[in-house]
Amino acid sequence: MNIVEGVLNHSRLALAKAITAVENEYDNAVEIMTAIYPHTGNAYVIGITGPPGAGKSTLTDKLAKEYRKRGKTVGIIAIDPTSPFSGGAILGDRIRMLDLTADEGIFVRSMATRGSLGGLSQKAGDAVKLMDAYGFDVIIVETVGVGQSEVDIVKTADTTMVVVIPGMGDDIQAIKAGILEIGDLFTINKADREGTDKLNIEIEMMLELNPEHFGWRPPINRTIASKGEGIEAVVDSIEEHKAYLIESDQLSKIRKARIKNEVTAMLNDRVNRYIDKNVVATSEFDILVEKLQIREIEPYSVVADIVGKVLR
Repeated sequence: MNIVEGVLNHSRLALAKAITAVENEYDNAVEIMTAIYPHTGNAYVIGITGPPGAGKSTLTDKLAKEYRKRGKTVGIIAIDPTSPFSGGAILGDRIRMLDLTADEGIFVRSMATRGSLGGLSQKAGDAVKLMDAYGFDVIIVETVGVGQSEVDIVKTADTTMVVVIPGMGDDIQAIKAGILEIGDLFTINKADREGTDKLNIEIEMMLELNPEHFGWRPPINRTIASKGEGIEAVVDSIEEHKAYLIESDQLSKIRKARIKNEVTAMLNDRVNRYIDKNVVATSEFDILVEKLQIREIEPYSVVADIVGKVLR
């Protein structure tokens, strides 16, 4: 049985091998993704993002267990920081979720950011598709906490949850700008800490000023994930958002935009690789750089000339 057949027949080993293949760009990666693509589009994807130290991994662990109680199978993609030594994921999230691996209905995979500004590996989208084709009902993508650039999570998720905690000093600084706009729901974790009420009010005030959410008012839940408190309410909110998206036909629009973004990203990647190989890594380009350095020529006409040659 080959890898594709294995994934479609619920082989966890085949799924692991397939994700490794796409993550490391093995020769069979494109073949695998091409074969499984018709079998995707069924899973519901949840993105979990927020500042470092917010307890996203513990919350993800508890959400997965709650979904299992409700009879759903769960795939988890935990985006970890990249090891400076091996280039792979440091695996902090997967270590914290070890007890989940005994459940056949849950599959946890750590992936490295590999320098992605959004904290989200470019290969995470492919991993989501593979888990989707495998047959998971729910797929949770948990990002490494790197700040406002985590808006990239929107490109992968149907529902995006922003996790925050009280007592971070300037609480709003951690959630304003891009992070605030992407939240379909907010979770104040470690809600037993002082400052929870204040943070709740601040989020409410900022939501009042946010014109992005027209038909859906992002709910604010409170959890103490380490104790398993408030988890059911969070899952209920996610399910309510899913129902809203389906009833308002927003889900199909979100997924159409996602496909457009994916294809655009693939085109950009292919073009960038072509330019790196056939333009940048040439002696002619080095000569141009030297001429630019002594101001013999200027960069605008150089770029126009290169683009004209590449696209002709």
